[in-house]
Amino acid sequence: MEYQLKIFNSLTGEKEVFVPLHEHNVGMYVCGPTVYSNVHLGNVRTFMSFDFIYRTLKFLGYKVRYVRNITDAGHLTDDGDVNNDRFVKQSRLEKLEPMEIVQKYTVDFHKVLEVFNLLPPTIEPTATGHILEQIQLTEKLLKDGFAYESNGSVYFDVLEYNKRGLNYGELSRRNIEELFANTRDLDGQGEKRNPQDFALWKKASPAHIMRWASPWGDGFPGWHLECTVMSTKYLGNQFDIHGGGMDLKFPHHECEIAQGKAGHGESPVRYWMHANMLTMNGQRMSKSTGNYILPMQLVTGDNTFFEKPFAPAIIRFCFMQAHYRSVLDISNEAMLAAEKGFNRLMEAVKIVNELTTDVQQPTSLPITEWKQKCYDALLDDFNSPILIAHIFEAVKWIFQVKNGEEKISVAELETLKSLINSFVFEVLGLQSEEQVSSNNDKLDGVLQLLIGMRMEARANKDFALSDKIRDALLALGIQLKDGKEGTTYQL
Repeated sequence: MEYQLKIFNSLTGEKEVFVPLHEHNVGMYVCGPTVYSNVHLGNVRTFMSFDFIYRTLKFLGYKVRYVRNITDAGHLTDDGDVNNDRFVKQSRLEKLEPMEIVQKYTVDFHKVLEVFNLLPPTIEPTATGHILEQIQLTEKLLKDGFAYESNGSVYFDVLEYNKRGLNYGELSRRNIEELFANTRDLDGQGEKRNPQDFALWKKASPAHIMRWASPWGDGFPGWHLECTVMSTKYLGNQFDIHGGGMDLKFPHHECEIAQGKAGHGESPVRYWMHANMLTMNGQRMSKSTGNYILPMQLVTGDNTFFEKPFAPAIIRFCFMQAHYRSVLDISNEAMLAAEKGFNRLMEAVKIVNELTTDVQQPTSLPITEWKQKCYDALLDDFNSPILIAHIFEAVKWIFQVKNGEEKISVAELETLKSLINSFVFEVLGLQSEEQVSSNNDKLDGVLQLLIGMRMEARANKDFALSDKIRDALLALGIQLKDGKEGTTYQL
């Protein structure tokens, strides 16, 4: 690989030259959603950041195995009362089975990310699909003395881990000895030997619906254990990149490092990457304060914060204008400015794609230097705002050429066309209105074909096929509605 990519490694706090474990290949794991509610806008910002990183790695010529999990069981952040399990609480609230909650919000998650043009990961494992492996790793940690059983639950022993010369707290730079000293009066209370110990396996109460048999009785896996098992299963005991939101650094990612070192004898991740938070109108988004909006409410305009709806591509463009490690603040003014910039960019792309020239000799436009600056932005820890700034240098040239104020040669024009289309659509992941319209037309055509096949099946009294088509579309979040005027669909 001829490029020298630098990545800010949260573990060391420095930008480091990226050297993958296997040349030209990258293993990347990103913590996925906990599917007990609608994906919120802050989550979308995190997943979009890593989508941009994924796209950039592919653009630079790497073969990427991108693993992003679905947490569909056992999300107990405090290792406390199992009745606080988010899936159980939501299932009671909505009067649905927990796995109905999982399915409902997994479909929502995929639909929202598709709206914002995120590429799917290469592997998307679920926690419930890897219960056996989680039990096996828990057994190993028990056998090696890094864990203990207490009342049918199993906990990771942080003090024992540190006694062996390992360092729980290395990622978040927390002094665990101080934490122990400050909470010593709580030691011995409850099931845990120490408050900092975390659950590998939790005993299920009699009323707990999501439960699996284990050597310690019926229970469910700890949240931290799930990611360790799924990441190492598909990427190896050590892999290149682990990403997630800044809020996951402690305790979640700290626990993953401890489990990896204790279970496999080596630090699991070489480059830790963390995306920063999203704020709105200068304040943290929170349901409790009312400063909160769902992704699709921003798209549809069904909210009180923004004066109009904004297309998904404009929202994506706005998000890309902040570096993934920077706090991004959105507001009505910011979205209007992003819309203006996006429209100018799309107009320039359309112009350059239609431009022709008969100039043979190179002109004064510094196309070669511009290309290098764009690549340098990508190679400098995936700097999307600097890339966009350089793209707008080219936008200025495009309008100057169109207005006859500058000339461009045939070779320069072909280079500019190729690069600006690659940077805008392939790397930044933006979509023009024409592309969105074309995709919608194709989707409508496919759905009309399926509706026709279903009508034919019903006419032939093949109700099994008719129901299969309806149910398969519903699983994808597309609902068919039969009425007097025929069958329609709702996305």
